[in-house]
Amino acid sequence: MRSPRLAALELRRFGRGRLPRAALAALLLLPLLYGALYLWSFWDPYGRLDRIPVALVNEDKGATADGERIAAGDRITGKLLESKVFDWHEVSAGEADRGVENGTYYLSLRMPADFSARIASSAGDSPETGALQVRTNDANNYIVGQISRAVFSEVRTAASANASRGFLDRIFIGFSDLHDQTAKAAKGAADLRDGVGKAKKGSKDLADGLKDAKSGSKKLSGGIVKLDKGAGDLKTGSRQVADGTQLLVDQVNGVAADVRPFLKDNGKAIGDTARLVADGSKTVRDNLDLLVKAAPTAATAAHTAADDLTEIHRTRCAEQPVPDPTVCPPLKRAVTAADDVAAVADDVNALVENQNGDLAKLRTQLTTLEKQAKALAARSPHLDEDLEAAVRKINALNTGAHKVATGADRLRTGLGTAKTGSADLDTGVGKLKKGATGLDNGLVRLKDGSTTLAQGLGDGVDKIPDYGKEDRDARTEVMADPVRLASQSLHSAPNYGTGFAPYFIPLSLWVGAMVAYMLIQPLSRRALAAGAPAWRIALAGWLPVAGIGLLQTAALMSVLHWGPGLDMAHTAGTLGFLALVTCCFAAIVQWLNACFGAAGRILVLALLMLQLTSAGGTYPVQTSPGFFNAIHPYLPMSYIVEGLRRLITGGGLGPVWQGCAVLAAFTAGALALTALSARRKQMWTLDRLHPELSL
Repeated sequence: MRSPRLAALELRRFGRGRLPRAALAALLLLPLLYGALYLWSFWDPYGRLDRIPVALVNEDKGATADGERIAAGDRITGKLLESKVFDWHEVSAGEADRGVENGTYYLSLRMPADFSARIASSAGDSPETGALQVRTNDANNYIVGQISRAVFSEVRTAASANASRGFLDRIFIGFSDLHDQTAKAAKGAADLRDGVGKAKKGSKDLADGLKDAKSGSKKLSGGIVKLDKGAGDLKTGSRQVADGTQLLVDQVNGVAADVRPFLKDNGKAIGDTARLVADGSKTVRDNLDLLVKAAPTAATAAHTAADDLTEIHRTRCAEQPVPDPTVCPPLKRAVTAADDVAAVADDVNALVENQNGDLAKLRTQLTTLEKQAKALAARSPHLDEDLEAAVRKINALNTGAHKVATGADRLRTGLGTAKTGSADLDTGVGKLKKGATGLDNGLVRLKDGSTTLAQGLGDGVDKIPDYGKEDRDARTEVMADPVRLASQSLHSAPNYGTGFAPYFIPLSLWVGAMVAYMLIQPLSRRALAAGAPAWRIALAGWLPVAGIGLLQTAALMSVLHWGPGLDMAHTAGTLGFLALVTCCFAAIVQWLNACFGAAGRILVLALLMLQLTSAGGTYPVQTSPGFFNAIHPYLPMSYIVEGLRRLITGGGLGPVWQGCAVLAAFTAGALALTALSARRKQMWTLDRLHPELSL
């Protein structure tokens, strides 16, 4: 009897009643329990994290840095609520702790009261690190804790980069301000250099001018001394004249009735007195001429010196942006002293000019007095004859003499002040001359230093970076987050279920084959009893389970595709590959059951465990202990998982072809071993008739 007919006879047993048919239907749907149902349960857990309740505690009180308000806690809270990564619940710290403890919340994220203050401290003298406090409870769920660590690591990185951006931006702004201020300093140094050059020239002109001023002030002082001496003589003489005329008037008026005999008897004495008056009048008139000539010259010289000093002070100090502290104060004192001397000279000149009419009148009066005195001397022998006329003239003479004495006194007082001022002027100009010489020497050194300063600041400006807003933003972005992960996934799985399908699909097919051989005999007893060839017996036991496995594969992949939505990069290739997987698993499970009997079922389960732990379906096999790395290359599921990953998510098909070769080898080898077992079992032994273990 051929193998397909033997296989059909084996399957015909399931059509003889309801229970066998139900068992066959359950057998066809069994892989769905391990494949479709299990994958569906966690098909896309990361896409539903917004259903996980998480406590969010924001105790941040904010801070102020450089005049700007910082509320990092509020900003992060707002972004987290918008992101909807978890089901956030804004609660107090106490409620969050209680919720994490009793399982109300899977975890909590807390921003302490000093969170913004610590971030703002990066711009101060004692920078501190802001801390986001995460609290988990693995007793609630270990995986959620692992997920939260990854999520909050991204939150921490974003918060750190944002804080760094503010800090670095202030640094780059400081560089720009430093560049601008240094540029201003360089320009100021250049202006100082130019100004010092001008001041150097001016200081030389000042020294030369003060040399001339010293000579002029000396002449002015000498002239005023002479004027003062002449004014003293004038004062003395005029007072003597006034006293004499007063005495004369008193005597004339007092003894006018008795004058005639007196004049007659004292004609010679009167003549001598008259001549004395004439001589005194001439002396006073000569001194007035000297005063009138010297006063304007002295005033003009004093004003010239004062104007020169004022002009020098204006150009060298008042008009300069940065006055020289070593030059300007003494120069200012010199200007003040020169102005005082000029004022004194003006007073003298004003006295002469204002009294010019009086002096002219005085000069005329003195001339008249001289003439009258001479006439009196000439007529003294005949005074008694002219007594009446003489009395009138003497009274007039007395009045004029007193006016002359008063004017001479005022003139002497003014010239005394002018004498003191001219002496002070001469001394001050001497000091200014000495200071101007020192100023000239100092400005030489200052010019050299300002040149060096201007050159150094100019070179420094070029070395200090000046960042614009766009450049500053770009540099801040790079320095705040200098290393970014340029992640690129080749043939990425869209969800968690797709990524684990290559692991759970072969698991479900192995379980399907394992359960199938619990219902179907691995070796047909009828064929064994009839003495059929061993290879036909092996094929007859393998074909029914392989056929059922193909139906299981079709049902499983249909549900996965039309249910959760499993998309395959190579649909036909995936189905063909899984058909080969089903045939391979059926052959291996058949051999274990055929060769070892009841113990073979335990070996089938043990082999499943070994394949699951060494296939690298969840974590890379390199992360497993050495034992699993050692058996990894020798088990079929290792190649199945790798091949299905390429067929479902995409990529090179080299592992697929390698897997096909391995599966074909395992299938052929398992069938050959099953045929060998069938041949042995055609010989009945006592152990087969009474097995030690029966399942």
